[in-house]
Amino acid sequence: MEEYKLNSSYDWLEIERKRMKGNRDMKTITIKDIAKKCGVGVSTVSRAINNHPDISDKTREKILQVIKENNFVPNSTARSLKCTQTETIAVLIKGIDNPFFQKMIKVFEEEIQHRKYTFLLHRVDSNQDEIEVALQLIKERKLKGIIFLGGWFSHDEKRLKQINAPFVLSTISMFEGVDKKIYSSVSVDDVKESKKAVDCLCEYGHEKIVMLAAQPWDESISGLRVQGYKKALEKRQIPINENLIRYTFQEETAFTMENGYKLMKELLESDEEFTAVYAISDSMAIGASKAILESGKKIPEDYSVMGFDGLDIAYYYNPSISTIRQPVEDMAKETSKILFDLIENNADNRHKIFDGELVVRQSVVRLNK
Repeated sequence: MEEYKLNSSYDWLEIERKRMKGNRDMKTITIKDIAKKCGVGVSTVSRAINNHPDISDKTREKILQVIKENNFVPNSTARSLKCTQTETIAVLIKGIDNPFFQKMIKVFEEEIQHRKYTFLLHRVDSNQDEIEVALQLIKERKLKGIIFLGGWFSHDEKRLKQINAPFVLSTISMFEGVDKKIYSSVSVDDVKESKKAVDCLCEYGHEKIVMLAAQPWDESISGLRVQGYKKALEKRQIPINENLIRYTFQEETAFTMENGYKLMKELLESDEEFTAVYAISDSMAIGASKAILESGKKIPEDYSVMGFDGLDIAYYYNPSISTIRQPVEDMAKETSKILFDLIENNADNRHKIFDGELVVRQSVVRLNK
């Protein structure tokens, strides 16, 4: 049999003529049969037929080979399938006010549009169920895929399996009891990276270290970073002073400069002694720094300050804030890559954990005892 490629210039009438001439007694095969044989979705077969750029060469060649071997002739419905289905990927974000997500959103938009999909950014409030939101969007927009960005997933396996579209959890904490085979994720190890930040402060001679955290019931990013803080102190047998762990008030938004400012201002008005401050985000660290400077104290002469995230503003603040830098662009690109593999290649779920980078700047100094 001769080889051929299916593209915009392909002569469908000639293939139909050959099929009608030599294969009149063959069983009719449908696009669903082709998809099943290839282990991909019907929409992926349609994109191969239409020479769509958002499908890998390997997958396209496999589909075209199966089409050739089965003498399948795409009809007008198959060839126009990409026009009737929406090609939308949604990013569902919890914590849209957190500047950490800005670069990730930009990368998501670029990657999604580069693949010829429509980019949809949807805010999910802290009191909303993200899966309910996702299911509604899938129903209304017929989404091709979803990126869940930020927050804490406490959903069980049964609930996750209700999401009938490929999805990836990006920078999200997941309940440990869930089978990792049913979802994909991209993140840093928040406990490990938080411990790294506090280890640095301890190595510089600090023992009375303040921790600025989210609400006490937060089991997600904040809760994990508090765990890392405690592990670093316990490793050195430094007593944990719960009064130095300052939790966000219920009505406040945690990862903000304003919140960091308020928490530090309250602490400075107390009688608690400390030599260093570690905040769960750079934004909170900057807010705390403003409160320290307004009180007449100096950074780092009086108090050292450490943040988390690696925001650009932490570098340009005076003094520049030490931090744990997360590789946000790489994390966003990996999230996109995993999602496209799920959509286009029917790939298995997988998980990627990135390392953070400890960046020591002007805000941290060795303590003279």
